[in-house]
Amino acid sequence: MKEFELKYGCNPNQKPSRIYMKDGSELPIEILSGRPGYINFLDAFNSWQLVKELKEATGLPSATSFKHVSPTSAAVGVKLSESLKRACFVDDIEGLDESPLACAYARARGTDRMSSFGDWIALSDVCDKTTALLIKREISDGIIAPGYTDEALEILKTKKKGNYNIVKIDPDYVPFPQETKDVFGITFEQGRNNFKIDAELLANIVTDKKTFPEEAVRDLIIALITLKYTQSNSVCYAYQGQAIGVGAGQQSRIHCTRLAGTKADTWHLRQHEKVLNLPFLPTISRPDRDNVIDGYINKNEEDVCADGVWQKYFTEQPEPLTAEEARAYLDTVTGVSVGSDAFFPFGDNIERARRSGVSYIAEPGGSIRDDIVIDTCNKYGMVMAFTGMRLFHH
Repeated sequence: MKEFELKYGCNPNQKPSRIYMKDGSELPIEILSGRPGYINFLDAFNSWQLVKELKEATGLPSATSFKHVSPTSAAVGVKLSESLKRACFVDDIEGLDESPLACAYARARGTDRMSSFGDWIALSDVCDKTTALLIKREISDGIIAPGYTDEALEILKTKKKGNYNIVKIDPDYVPFPQETKDVFGITFEQGRNNFKIDAELLANIVTDKKTFPEEAVRDLIIALITLKYTQSNSVCYAYQGQAIGVGAGQQSRIHCTRLAGTKADTWHLRQHEKVLNLPFLPTISRPDRDNVIDGYINKNEEDVCADGVWQKYFTEQPEPLTAEEARAYLDTVTGVSVGSDAFFPFGDNIERARRSGVSYIAEPGGSIRDDIVIDTCNKYGMVMAFTGMRLFHH
């Protein structure tokens, strides 16, 4: 297949639309089911690069959940604790621990479930039956992977009445080193961002404390590779093998840090006993449960514990999670890693990161206020490396 005609571009009025290879060669994909759209393919090709690099950097099966050309999360195949399984709604999946790929997707999808509603999925490895069973019950637009077992493909083809978007990509495909895009009829050209992210990038430690634990190195690599494919400005918190909070597309660095930190806090608080034991009605759907949990934790538009409201969701009125209880729980969290796609210009980013349990940081450095940022890290005993490499993605 040398080209594929799309229904429309980013919006229904943007026609005609297609994907094709400029040199006239075959596309490096097979469409096994469905008819992916323009944004689907933007998500697919960005997300595939992320998991491919994550697998190469860590040696572990990797997965990501993408929405609107940015990851909601990315994760590697590390087993989940029992409380995290409950928080991610995967404690009933038989054989989960035996499938590192399924563990990776359970983590990625379970990080920010509201943002992952209707996601695009990328897997670094051949999709197996357990991973397919996880995906089957989630609201999702499609998936890209280097292959699918017969059982997995059969399961996935039952989604959306047989119209679920399933794309197989050639794992050996290497794109041309120069890339172009048109904006307002003007062509931009640049070299692809082939910068390799690995442990060597973390060698320039600028704080008083000079050692990253092995787990922090892994998590910082996850954060930085996630940022490489996140719309800038962006900040990513990572913990226990997954990105737990991604702040994307903000004009202000501190707003990125706050947004990502709030998402990381929500991820932690989903494992609070009060949240794990919310008495949901058996009729509540998974997406509605996600919305209610977010409202319960973050006190959003609707007070889900209020008289006349709780009856819609619960078998009995739950006790609220107070601000004091939430803060006390979060104060026990340490060992979180954070990466930034450009330098932190002020110490306020470090102050905010600390409130979400951050102990380890990787950022490019190069600000005229680097000394202030370093001093703030030293004040809290954090370890920070300057990578010297910006990771803007637009």
